[in-house]
Amino acid sequence: MYTNNRDAYRQAFFTVWQKYQKKLPLDATEAQLVEVIALHPEYHALLENPAAYQQQEFELEENPLLHMSLHIALREQIRTNRPAGIAAIYDQLLEKLIHAHDVDHHMMACLSQMIWKAQQTGEAPDESEYLRLLNFI
Repeated sequence: MYTNNRDAYRQAFFTVWQKYQKKLPLDATEAQLVEVIALHPEYHALLENPAAYQQQEFELEENPLLHMSLHIALREQIRTNRPAGIAAIYDQLLEKLIHAHDVDHHMMACLSQMIWKAQQTGEAPDESEYLRLLNFI
């Protein structure tokens, strides 16, 4: 699932959605993708038409495939507690905000900011800055 190849990454979303629609068995990674896709019914039509959207250029803030990818990345961070402490921050935010999807979106905004900054500076993402941002939600 993890690749730098945009087409392969996008294809994973299209393929898993097709498998889910056909009620085919899913592996654990595919099931996680379906969970994220299910949170976003506004993207279902897009996922049902890979020919139209595989090469589609999206504005960064409006890219549904990037958005769902950030959900996946955040889930992986929480599952592995990397950076250290992120799982506890997630639990604290769940108590504060109640809805897991809202918590995800707030945390994803911080994740996006960290990734953008790293891309701009050419440096590795700063995990301590990321955790600091998360603690101010």
